[in-house]
Amino acid sequence: MIIDPKLQQEVAALGDLSRDELVARWSKTYACPPPSGVRRELLVRAAAWHLQAKRLGGLSIETKKGLAEAVRQVGINGSGSASGSASVTSNEMHRADKNTGAASKPRRSLSKGTRILRDWNGKTHIVDVTAEGFLFEGQLHRSLSAIARKITGAHWSGPRFFGL
Repeated sequence: MIIDPKLQQEVAALGDLSRDELVARWSKTYACPPPSGVRRELLVRAAAWHLQAKRLGGLSIETKKGLAEAVRQVGINGSGSASGSASVTSNEMHRADKNTGAASKPRRSLSKGTRILRDWNGKTHIVDVTAEGFLFEGQLHRSLSAIARKITGAHWSGPRFFGL
């Protein structure tokens, strides 16, 4: 593979940019600010990828099709994960926000027998969905939020904590 020396220099120069310059570059490229707390290293890599994709053509058609299929399989809200941190059924319902009438994120319905996995502070926590509620560490809980609170010691939205 022949590598363009000019492109190599441009990519290498990205490492010399300040964080503010990298944030500005991200904002221009993606038309939104980067997520809060994103590390500088990711900003550099994103800028490098975009620069190379612009010059070399980006993803192949096969890769784009594969990504589209993966997105379709996990659902539009992206709650599936390659690491298997959350396992849910694909039954989704859209609901309207009562105050604004705008559509909110789709909710996933959890079927009896579903197992939810969540890594937290180096430990994998397992929750089983039963007809009576949620089974965690041998105890039945009425909500995922109660389980998230037990795991973290802080108030969390259970569905958000478990990536649903």
